[in-house]
Amino acid sequence: MNTELLKARQTKYVAYATVYILVALAVVTVANVLADRYDKSYDATANKRYSLSEQTIKVVKGLKQDATITYFAQDSQFSQAKDKLDMYANLSPKLHVVYVDPDKKPLVATQGGFKNLNTAVVQIGANKNEAKSISEEDLTGAIIRDLKNTTRTVCFVTGSGEHQIDDSGRTGFSRLKELIAKDDYQGKSIDLLQKAEVPTDCTVVVVGGPRGDYLQPEVDALKKYVEDGGRALFLLDPPLKVGREEVGDNDALTSLLASWGVTPNKDLILDFNPVGQMVGLGPQVPLVTHYESHAIVNEMKGTATGFPMSRSLDTKTGDKTSVDKLFDSSESSLSTTKLDSDRIDPADPKNKKGPLTIAAAGTYKTGKDNSQGRFVVVGSSQWVANNFLAFNGNRDLALNTLNWLSSDEDLISIRPKEPEDRKLTMTRAQVRWVGITALLLIPLIVIGTGISVWWRRR
Repeated sequence: MNTELLKARQTKYVAYATVYILVALAVVTVANVLADRYDKSYDATANKRYSLSEQTIKVVKGLKQDATITYFAQDSQFSQAKDKLDMYANLSPKLHVVYVDPDKKPLVATQGGFKNLNTAVVQIGANKNEAKSISEEDLTGAIIRDLKNTTRTVCFVTGSGEHQIDDSGRTGFSRLKELIAKDDYQGKSIDLLQKAEVPTDCTVVVVGGPRGDYLQPEVDALKKYVEDGGRALFLLDPPLKVGREEVGDNDALTSLLASWGVTPNKDLILDFNPVGQMVGLGPQVPLVTHYESHAIVNEMKGTATGFPMSRSLDTKTGDKTSVDKLFDSSESSLSTTKLDSDRIDPADPKNKKGPLTIAAAGTYKTGKDNSQGRFVVVGSSQWVANNFLAFNGNRDLALNTLNWLSSDEDLISIRPKEPEDRKLTMTRAQVRWVGITALLLIPLIVIGTGISVWWRRR
């Protein structure tokens, strides 16, 4: 009886073990199949350095024809690029990745457009563009150049004290010029004083913070350009009159904008938002965290932007224009019309309380088929200057604005972020304390704990 009972128990245990093994094998098999079919990962880094940006995802998933990325390197170096290129390939079945060793396949490399090792060539249809590295900016930039295949020029007006695209100083626009080049825009300067006419090759015209007043012929040239279907970005600072800081009223230019439905006010916005103070911004830099519904800012939700020395705008829609607010200052802000003194009383009853409109976008009905003028007005120019362009979402907003103006809405998104500097900088005293703690205090604590335990147990 005992023998039969023992055999029955053994049989039951064997059956249980068999079932457990089969279930475990099934789980492992299913997990591997799912992992093979659906390549998912989670990027826990602060700057998402191991993830592709929204712009790349949007561009690659929107491919309507096959695209090929050909990576040129020695066989031993293929693994260095595989992780990044696989992320691209996993976004769309229309994107294919090819690895070529020029030493082993010189003819294939030549036909594929090989120039240098550790570079890639992106081909879409008959268009080819080289990515000089496998960084996301270079790869996605090459894809965009293939898709657009046209030269788009951003013309920056000069002659009245505007920010210069060749100025690498704090207030220059040289970084903005470099930034727009990554979206395949060419930047150049134009002088409407020499010839009061916008060149025909200008895709977008930028009026970047003029210090002096525009003459009527310059204003008329901008008016004709937009009302004929052109695109323009106006960055207009408050007309300050403090010390050497003097900005012209630019009445002729602001009157033109007012006729389109955007009136720049002669005031200065002060923002006492505690969040701005926490990130080191003074009241002269309104912090924006909430945006209206518009193609330029729809992708900016949850992203902060800052606008040093801003003026407010009044907006309205006219007979031929349609105007939309893009964003306002916070409820903690106010505007003052006292622009000739650096001493401003926040409690002055003449101040206007926020929120106050800082930026607006508008369209102009030209009356022609498939032709629409577009314009964007921002009450600050310094938010895209070299010293502030890298602040949080300012880069994205600048590019989104140009994308909308040039009718490149498919490029509007959040771009790849530059790698953060994660270095730890310490003083000599701090380095000395780290050394003492690691080499002396921690070992003494461990030894003391051991002696204490031994003493209690002996």
